[in-house]
This record gives sequence, structure tokens and C-alpha cells, in this order.
Amino acid sequence: MGSVPVYRWRLAPDGLATRRQLRAIGLRPGGQDVAAQIERPRRRRGPLIAYLYSIEQAKPVRPMTPAKRAALAKANAARRTCPECGRDAGYAISPSLGMCAPCAYPEEQRAA
Repeated sequence: MGSVPVYRWRLAPDGLATRRQLRAIGLRPGGQDVAAQIERPRRRRGPLIAYLYSIEQAKPVRPMTPAKRAALAKANAARRTCPECGRDAGYAISPSLGMCAPCAYPEEQRAA
């Protein structure tokens, strides 16, 4: 990335945006190369870096198809299903815990 211009935080020129900024206006990078980067300095660590893309070359976000919507619903349901008891927890189960709270902490449930 040595060949792209580097700007300081909040000093990037108009016409460039990060992925999140593009998404907020309904666009995506669309395969274009990084146009520039901005660096936000930090005191004790290296700077935060964000890549910028040209708004003019950005393409519209692809619409959600019924198949995509079904796949997303299935993936979210899998994240909510407890592998121990098989019930829908009603929230995305933490990968570090690996199961719903009642299965992870059964003694607290009986004490209450």
C-alpha cells in the first residue's frame, strides 16, 4: 500500500469515502482499488488506518434476493439455537460460551 496517498484524520479530500460511509449512502466499492488511506494517530500504539474509495466509481448495493434473505434467516437461527438443549435462546449465543445461559450455568437456575 505504499503507492496510495496517506491523509491525516479528518483531512481527506471530498469524493472519497470508507466502506461504511459508502454503505450508508447505498453504495459499495464494486471491485475498485483503494484510492487512499487515512491515519488516525494514537498515543501508545500505531495509528488506526482506514481505506478510502472513490465515490464516483462506487456501484449501488446489490438488492436482497429471496434466496439471500432465506439463507440469512437460516444462519441467524443457527446462531440462536443452543447445541446442548436444542432450544432457540432468543439471542445469538456467544461462541466463547458455546451454549445458552441456562445450560452454561444450571446451578444458578436451581438456586433461584
